[in-house]
Amino acid sequence: MAPTLLAGGTIVDVLADRLERADVFMEDGVIRLVGTINPDALPEGAEVIDVTGKVLCPGFIDGHIHIESTLMVPRELARVCAAHGTAAMVADPHEIANVAGADGLRYMLETSRDLPVDIFFALPSCVPATPFDESGATLTAADLKPFYARPEVVALGEVMNVPGVLNGDADLLHKIADAKAAGRVVNGHAPGVLDDDLRRYIDAGVNDDHECSTFEEAHQRIEAGMWVMIREGSAARNLEALLPLFDAGYNRRCLLVTDDKHADDLLADGHIDAIIRAAIRMGADPLVAIRMRTIQAARCFNLENLGAIAPGFAAHVVAVDDLEDFRISAVWHAGEAVQVQLDAPNDFVNEPLPEAIHPADPELERTVRHTFNMDLLSADDFVVNPDGRKRAACHVIVVHPGTLITDDTVRELDFAETNGTAPELDVAKIAVCERHHRTGHIGLGFISGLGLRHGAVASSVSHDSHNLIVVGTDEDDMALAANTVLVMGGGRAVASGGHLLATMGLPIAGLMSDLC
Repeated sequence: MAPTLLAGGTIVDVLADRLERADVFMEDGVIRLVGTINPDALPEGAEVIDVTGKVLCPGFIDGHIHIESTLMVPRELARVCAAHGTAAMVADPHEIANVAGADGLRYMLETSRDLPVDIFFALPSCVPATPFDESGATLTAADLKPFYARPEVVALGEVMNVPGVLNGDADLLHKIADAKAAGRVVNGHAPGVLDDDLRRYIDAGVNDDHECSTFEEAHQRIEAGMWVMIREGSAARNLEALLPLFDAGYNRRCLLVTDDKHADDLLADGHIDAIIRAAIRMGADPLVAIRMRTIQAARCFNLENLGAIAPGFAAHVVAVDDLEDFRISAVWHAGEAVQVQLDAPNDFVNEPLPEAIHPADPELERTVRHTFNMDLLSADDFVVNPDGRKRAACHVIVVHPGTLITDDTVRELDFAETNGTAPELDVAKIAVCERHHRTGHIGLGFISGLGLRHGAVASSVSHDSHNLIVVGTDEDDMALAANTVLVMGGGRAVASGGHLLATMGLPIAGLMSDLC
């Protein structure tokens, strides 16, 4: 790449909290000079780009994302996110690890290189997520330790087993100790944990938390020295509730993250830039929002050369038209232009990318593409028989759309005519079918709040163990949808009236598409 001078712009100086008129000279992927620069003093062949009237921000960093939740492999996610100014992300691959264990981790590491987004990793701390899960693998401290030799591994992923920390689970504490010994940070996951339990959790070595949904949770964490990750993703949106954290006294211990971001939201709204726009609309100071998305995310993970427009930092630069609408007009990653004139929300990188990236070991590719180990299902597998009774009082899961929270209620259901489902009352049947070890285990229950009136939906994306999950009002349709996903090797299927209505294949561990 040629040395490049961005001339005439206004930079967001996140180190000094100010806007400054300055030129930026980039060479060999690094910012060399910032200030008033004479073009005649540049090396021969240097390119000069006039960015007069533009505001230049450091490339954005997503400090907590699950790539698998986007349904895209790393290469395709980078195509989308780079256009929206994302320079780096810290990914926790605990979804694929719950399916394919250490092989899943190796697959993600090997397919995340040479992309227009720097992808770092947090090793999943809880595989399986709980002792009650039937996941595809178990990862112990000994399994994780060798991965710290890789420089792209920057953290131990979210420690969601809070009881294990508080009760002294030996292997979990060993994982935390190994991360600290390797100079990596330890990510947290402690919704609702306060006071003495929180202090004990932090004392174990946990660095941050992305699960705060109230100001009180966040306030206690910041007071105790933690970083707070303000999450605004697809399934969980905490930005509005945590807006007071943008005030002085709090904002320097915060960063903005997505956690789980769905592909349709990425295409419709954007990635990090969408959260900054939302924060600005809610009244946040743009400079604070940008700082949370750049230098503070870098400092949280000890990424010393990322997050600022200053000499010695990586040449990741985003040009926006202004700090109100925050419309991106150009992006440079390591000094190379990857997107210019982002005219529509769903534009993505149109520069050529490397061909689809495959692991060096073909066996690793085969492993993540063959993750179903179960037999075909029948309608009888989804029949609930409450001791032969025609009616029975049953527990029903209640879903609250737009949140991760569910409730439990009790409904009297009819088993004589409908085998328990009651579409008119928004009650459907739900089944979780173990897919990793051919146990034949099927958990059956009832669910409300999905609005399903007929047919069935099946998916191999089912946090956290990603067994085959089916929801429906008809057992035949449930079997059809489930078997379709099984035969595809993963994905989603919709059936109704004995007909298959829609499918989406996710052959990479049953979690991600291989389409480009």
